[in-house]
Amino acid sequence: MSAAKQVPMVRLNNGLEMPAIGLGTSMSKGDDCVALVKAGIDVGFRHIDTAYFYKNERAVGRAIRAKIEEGVVQRGELFVCTKLWNTFHHPDHVALACEKSLENLGLDYIDSYLIHMPFGYKFNGWDEEKMMPLNAEGKVLFSDDDYVDTWRAMEALVDNGKVKSIGVSNFNSEQIGRILKECRIKPTSNQVECNARVNQKKLIDFCKNLDIVVTAHSPLGRPHLYQKDPENKPKPVLNEPKVIAIGEKYRKSPVQVILRYLVDIGAFPVPKSTNVEHLKQNLEIFDFQLSEDDIKVMDEFNTGKRMVHFKRLVDHEHYPFHIEF
Repeated sequence: MSAAKQVPMVRLNNGLEMPAIGLGTSMSKGDDCVALVKAGIDVGFRHIDTAYFYKNERAVGRAIRAKIEEGVVQRGELFVCTKLWNTFHHPDHVALACEKSLENLGLDYIDSYLIHMPFGYKFNGWDEEKMMPLNAEGKVLFSDDDYVDTWRAMEALVDNGKVKSIGVSNFNSEQIGRILKECRIKPTSNQVECNARVNQKKLIDFCKNLDIVVTAHSPLGRPHLYQKDPENKPKPVLNEPKVIAIGEKYRKSPVQVILRYLVDIGAFPVPKSTNVEHLKQNLEIFDFQLSEDDIKVMDEFNTGKRMVHFKRLVDHEHYPFHIEF
């Protein structure tokens, strides 16, 4: 059985299906990104996660189209997710931003289009090198756009067929609740930082009760960022003896244990790796399941300390991390 067929599908609240693990592409650009996505598709990934902010939509699209042309995969087998950037929150800019992403990707539609963050920035044009509008002091210039108005413009993308599903990213429970109260289409997903240090179990339960899927960015805790700033960043759990011991029990690596843990608690990860063997291993997490005792051990690592906390944006009225979840 191919790796792609081993990956279970998650049914979204609009009836569409999403592979339970995705290929993350954050910080991967140019030819390296093309190679990553090609390799990911070759080993069995069918869920590809990108964003306008990553500046790699063109590379992701090149890889996807190459694999379609080679006959490795059909477009309908792929679940492609990208995200609306913060400078495009004004309703007048949402459709144009979506068209820009479609053009970059070279695709006719997007499977899942997310509002990348709940806070808007001042519109700064369409130059990809000007994504962070700053004042003379280097502070981010906010807009007064309300994410509810942004969401209503996202709904129109579903109506016209440009987007199959719409969702959010980095939203808290109150912000999701407000969208549900004031808008017409329910988000299919909420992508948030979710790993052993920030297991998001309360937010996962909240979303599950509303039939909203949680996808997990930074599922391994971004070890490279911890190495750069160990005093201020939470330490990943890859080398924790208890994680290693769980892995030995199932003959799995610590990475596989962590990814499986996230799936078992209801979050569907989008890990990134540039190593082909690691890509394969990331898919090989659906032939075992952690016991309740294993999950309790993994729960012990939860500190709630985030790797991605948007400190520069803490004064924005829609900053999402002022509440517990």
